[in-house]
Amino acid sequence: MKKIIRLAVCVVALWGLSFQSVDAQDNVPSDRAFELSKNLEIFSKLYQTLYINYVDDVDPGATMKKAIDAMLSSLDPYTVYYPESDMEDVKLQLLGQYGGIGSLIHQQGDKIYISEPYKDMPADKAGLKAGDRILEVNGESTEGKNNADVSSAMRGQAGTDLTLKLERDGKVFEKTITRAEIKLPNMPYSGIVGGNIGYVKLDEFTQDAAKNVREAFAKLKREHPDMQGFILDLRNNGGGLMNEAVDLVNVFVKKGQLIVETKGKVSVKNTKSYTRMNPEDTEMPVAVLINGYSASASEITAGSLQDLDRAVIVGSRSFGKGLVQNVLPLVYNTQMKVTVSKYYIPSGRCIQALDYSHKDESGRATKVPDSLKTAFKTANGRIVYDGFGIEPDVETETEYMSVLTTTLVSKFHIFNYVNEFVKKHASIAAPDKFEVTDEIYNDFVRYLSDKDYSYSTGTEQMLKELKKVAEEENYLEAVKGEIDKLEERLKNEKADDLHKYRKEIGELLKAEILVRYYYSAGRLEGSLKTDPDVLKAIEVLHNKELYNSKLKVKN
Repeated sequence: MKKIIRLAVCVVALWGLSFQSVDAQDNVPSDRAFELSKNLEIFSKLYQTLYINYVDDVDPGATMKKAIDAMLSSLDPYTVYYPESDMEDVKLQLLGQYGGIGSLIHQQGDKIYISEPYKDMPADKAGLKAGDRILEVNGESTEGKNNADVSSAMRGQAGTDLTLKLERDGKVFEKTITRAEIKLPNMPYSGIVGGNIGYVKLDEFTQDAAKNVREAFAKLKREHPDMQGFILDLRNNGGGLMNEAVDLVNVFVKKGQLIVETKGKVSVKNTKSYTRMNPEDTEMPVAVLINGYSASASEITAGSLQDLDRAVIVGSRSFGKGLVQNVLPLVYNTQMKVTVSKYYIPSGRCIQALDYSHKDESGRATKVPDSLKTAFKTANGRIVYDGFGIEPDVETETEYMSVLTTTLVSKFHIFNYVNEFVKKHASIAAPDKFEVTDEIYNDFVRYLSDKDYSYSTGTEQMLKELKKVAEEENYLEAVKGEIDKLEERLKNEKADDLHKYRKEIGELLKAEILVRYYYSAGRLEGSLKTDPDVLKAIEVLHNKELYNSKLKVKN
């Protein structure tokens, strides 16, 4: 015990010295340095006292992790501590790569299934298929384990073996697969849409994202000399490396242009990032697709192209993340991702939508109020605002799935039906030709005949609430007959929902079928000709007058 106490005291002393050296280097005011030292000493003494005196054994690692997580959660959701065991997740976030077999998995009830083996990855090469149930991972049963537990067990250092016991069509078999360094493609698809419009989908701003887009754009121009415009799809792209965003904007913007500036507490660490290469094309009309899940580096790209009047932004308002994080090494192979600054795009605006320094009574960050939003100007003099993400130049209507469709997805009826479909169909038409025919859709409806997909609509919930209020206020007898009629009518209407929502259910069926035969690229390609945002972008790019009008100041 004395050794433990002496060790703790030494750690505290060294910790204090490290803060003193940082203080001297970064010119931390002496009163703040004292507060740091005092509170570190208090925490160390508390932790030591707890460990020695608490009635039960205290796990030092687990309790410290909870303490750190609680402390960081009071700041913003992007400042995160990574213990050594999470290094694979860090690698995935920053580089888009990890050690594993390259497959998505999901949980249905208490069972774990393969969802999607990635093309040409170890799982795919080993013959794993969507719908295979995972029974054991390296001899350890998956019973009682959740999706995250199994996913973690399947990851590991590249070059090591992973043995899976699986079940397919009632037959149990084993596969030993050598893990590899799995690098997820940040650009899953590029091609031509609308006859002569180039299209690229970028999922993440991981390493080489800008290089991949530049090469794809150049190839499309080379192979299609009549290309009239270009669509960069950043929907659902949560961001990544800021330098990749700068280099991506550089594809369409001249060398030497300021793209993003970062400003934080430590002024010497503030940066200005300029384009540094010759562009591929500064004239071709460009449309950038965004939505509420486009964040960070996606917003730098879309916002910079908007500020420079180099592209028309199409879709719905972006997420609004104007904060910059650095991953900093700690000790014992641990790391911390910490918010160090805010970024500002060419007009001078910051698009951060939530103010984490001011939280409401429930601990939620508040939105920047309209009264504090500032107007800025694009290169052509158009008015844009800070404080709430990137507002599109051409707004499209956000489509929401019906309750029925959501239920079919959440209960895995579409996934499980397609498992049966692929057994009966050795091949299907190419992604741009394949459609869910009436024959396929009616087969799906028959498949559902003995399945549970019960669901409650908003109207049903309101009627239920109306009954409750009417009963409380002694009106139920007077209105019960009318409510019963409404419920019966609604029941009859719901019976036709599978046909009423055939289009949206059919699109999800199509996507799930295509991914089984043509992987994620096929799924994406098959969706483009009916994608409302893509169709709107094509319309804008085909209409030169409309395109130019979106980039000019309105009189």
